[in-house]
Order: sequence, then structure tokens, then C-alpha cells
Amino acid sequence: MTDIHNTCIVDKNSQIGANVKIGPYSIIEEDVVIGEGTVIHPYVHIKSGTIIGEYNKIFQNSTIGEDPQDLKYDNEKTQLIIGNNNIIRENCTLNRGTSYANKTVIGNNCLLMAYVHVAHDCIVKDKAILANGVQLGGHVEIGYHTTVGGMTPVHQFCKVGDHSFVGGGRVTLQDVPPYILATGEPLQYAGINSIGLRRRNFNQETRNIIKSAYKLIYKSNLNLKESIDSIKSKHGLSKEIKKIINFVENSDRGLI
Repeated sequence: MTDIHNTCIVDKNSQIGANVKIGPYSIIEEDVVIGEGTVIHPYVHIKSGTIIGEYNKIFQNSTIGEDPQDLKYDNEKTQLIIGNNNIIRENCTLNRGTSYANKTVIGNNCLLMAYVHVAHDCIVKDKAILANGVQLGGHVEIGYHTTVGGMTPVHQFCKVGDHSFVGGGRVTLQDVPPYILATGEPLQYAGINSIGLRRRNFNQETRNIIKSAYKLIYKSNLNLKESIDSIKSKHGLSKEIKKIINFVENSDRGLI
């Protein structure tokens, strides 16, 4: 059974799953899919082209699936796709994609705190935490189990790697590699994300290998290519080393 308040406007061409709850004065437009068990709080506006998975919680005054804030957008049909078990707090604004990627994607088990903005064509991977007031420009990628501190803007096309932690109130203008702590002004490498990695059961040996790899990148006199060659020679190609090398070699905006 669904629980839809009598003040809501729900388009007949939307698809509402079982046990969905929609609070007072929310608006669900056509061509919207809402999965089982999702809770929509009061005054939420969900726009056409939005697909929401199961057991999400979307809090009041959020606008979900609005048109991209991109002058190249020409009313093409695009999507916002949200996975399962996400918490989207008050006053978040999540935009659909443009013809560049045709979609914006939020993964599973993410926490988007109040006033977060996710722009067009972004990818936010599973278990990401975006604290209050984080602002993602277009085409940003946020990695798996990554945390971005409050009031931090992330420049368009930047990537933030898996298991990294970006401090609050920091301007992110370049790519943040996986497994690291990034802070300071300008934003810079401040060691590995030791606390987060311990909490996620990365053992001491693995953490030491990650730390050693980043010493070669950030604390040696080697250039980036020489650093990567040295990492491969010294540490081989474990899963974590492969992730670091792949990120570095595919960075378009350069590393912090």
C-alpha cells in the first residue's frame, strides 16, 4: 500500500512502487519512477525524467531532477538516476544530465546532507557522503566511499577518488586521488585517509603500501611518470596500486 497525502500532485503517468510514502504538498511529474519503500517528505518536487530506486529518504524542499544549469542544454530528454537506500536531506538540488552523458547518477547508500547541489552529468558512486552545502559542478565524479566536507565546491570535470576525504570549506579545482586526505588552501595532499581506511578494514600492510606510493608521487623529486614507474617497480600491481595508477594516468585536470 502507498501512503500519498491528499495535498500531493502525482501525475498519472508516473510509476509509484509499493509502500511508498509521499508527504504533503509534494509534486511528482510525469515520467517519474519511484521504487518500493521510498519516503518523500513534504514540499519535494520531483521532475520528469527522474528514476528513484528503493528505500530512499528525500527530505523537505528538495528539487529532484530539475533541468541542467547549462546554456548548451536544449530541452533534450535526459535523466537523473538515483539508486537504493540513499538519504537526501533538506533543500538539495539534483539536476538531470545533458546530451553529453544523458544522465546524472547517484549510486546506493549515499548521504547527501542539506543544501547539496549535484549538477548535470555528475556521477556519485556508492556510499559517498556529501556534507552540508557541497556544490558539485557539471561532469564531476565522486568515488566510492568518499567524503567531501561541508561548504566545499568541486569544479566541473574534477574527479575525487575512492576512499578519499576532502576537508570542509576547501575549493577543489583539480583531481583528488584515491585513499588520501586532502585539505589546506590551496587544496593539497595531507597524507592518506588513515582513519577511513582503518574503519573499512584496510590492514596495516596495505595502508603502508598506499602511503609509500604517495610519498613517491608527492614527497620525492621524481616527476609523475618517474613516480609511477618507481611505484610499479617497488610495489607491483596490487588492487590498490592499480587503482592509484589508473586514476593518475587518466586524470584530465591534473592532481591536487
